[in-house]
Amino acid sequence: MTATLLDILMVLSLGLLAGTGTGLVIGFVARKQSRDLAAMQKKDMITNVLLVLACSAMFSAVLAWYIFSYTVT
Repeated sequence: MTATLLDILMVLSLGLLAGTGTGLVIGFVARKQSRDLAAMQKKDMITNVLLVLACSAMFSAVLAWYIFSYTVT
């Protein structure tokens, strides 16, 4: 099984996009994010960045698993 450059870039871009959206929505629902970035506390900004990174990594891993398991069969 080989992964083409397009497969890798697609997994990364879709994972980052879905993870960013999900992380920001979770932060907004948990009241850790406000509309004005300058008004946010440093602790809440760090929490939001970690949420986005964690969600992006999770979505990228799930997409990579799905694409690579789908191409094997």
